[in-house]
Amino acid sequence: MVDETREHGVRQAAFARLDQLIAQHPDAVPAARLLEGFEWQGRRFTLMGQGPGIWKPRGLDAALSILTAPPKPGEPPPYDDDWLDETQLRYAYRGTDPSMWQNAALRLAYEHQLPIVYLYGVAKSRYLPVYPAFVGRDRPAELAVDVVFQAGDEDRGVAMEIDGRAYVTRPTRQRLHQHGFRVRVLEAYRRRCAMCALRRGPLLDAAHIVPHSEPEGLAVTANGLSLCKLHHAAYDQWLLGVRPGDLRIEVTRDVLDEIDGPMLRHGLQDLDGESLRVLPRRPVDRPSDERLAWRHERFRQHGGPMR
Repeated sequence: MVDETREHGVRQAAFARLDQLIAQHPDAVPAARLLEGFEWQGRRFTLMGQGPGIWKPRGLDAALSILTAPPKPGEPPPYDDDWLDETQLRYAYRGTDPSMWQNAALRLAYEHQLPIVYLYGVAKSRYLPVYPAFVGRDRPAELAVDVVFQAGDEDRGVAMEIDGRAYVTRPTRQRLHQHGFRVRVLEAYRRRCAMCALRRGPLLDAAHIVPHSEPEGLAVTANGLSLCKLHHAAYDQWLLGVRPGDLRIEVTRDVLDEIDGPMLRHGLQDLDGESLRVLPRRPVDRPSDERLAWRHERFRQHGGPMR
C-alpha cells in the first residue's frame, strides 16, 4: 500500500530543494548537485539516479523523477519526436516489461496522481528541472506514459483535460528547447559576445543563425551565435550579418552612413569588416557555413552589402 503522506511529504521537500538549486544554478543544475539529494524526516533522498531514465529512491513506492539525456555535440536534442505537442511528452518505459520495478514505480505515480520531476538534459551532466509534472495517461500497450506539465501561473497557461483531470499547462517544449540552446551556445562561446567579446552574462543571448521556425533552424550549437543584447537585436533586424567562410561582420550601408553618438560608432559601425572575436574551441560547435550562407543571402535581400 502506498503511503501517500510520505510520498507527498518527500515530494514537497524535493521541490523545495530544487527551488534552492535553481536559484544557485539558474542556467542548469549540475548532476552532482542533484545526486547530493535532500533530507526529509531525517532520511536522505536523491533527486536522480546514477543511470538514465526513471528514478525511484529507496523509501518511496512511486517514481520521483524522470530524465531525458543531454544532446550529443553537434546533434539536436534527443527524443524530439516524443513530444505530442507543446505541453505533453510521450515518455517510454524502461525496457519492454511494464511490471519492471522502474515502470511499476512510474505507473504508481500515475495511479495516485503524485507529482514528479522532469529532468531535461541541456548539456553534459547539466539538467533543467521541471516540476511539478504529472503522468496524465498510462499506455502499457505502447510501453509509454504521457507526461503533462503544470504551470504555476494560470494566467500564462492553457487549461486542458486528460482522462477527466484538468491541468494548467504552458508551452514547456519550446521553453526547454530554447533554454537548452542558450546554455549550450553561451558555454561554447565561453560566455562572451562573438562580435564584441562582452562577457557580462545577463547581457548575452543565444542568437539563431537560421530561425527555429525554419526546417533547418535546429537547436544545435552550430546554428547559434553568442551575442550581446545590442548585437543580437541588430542581427535580428538585419542591420548586420556574418559572411560565411571568413566570418567577417558586415554592416548595412544605411547604418554606416548614419550620424549619431559613440554607441552607434563603436557599437555597430566599427564592426564592419572585422572578424568574429570569439569562436567555440570545438569545430563541431562553430557556426555552420551552410547556415551562415542561408542567413547571408537573406541579409543581402534586406539591404546587406553585395560583396
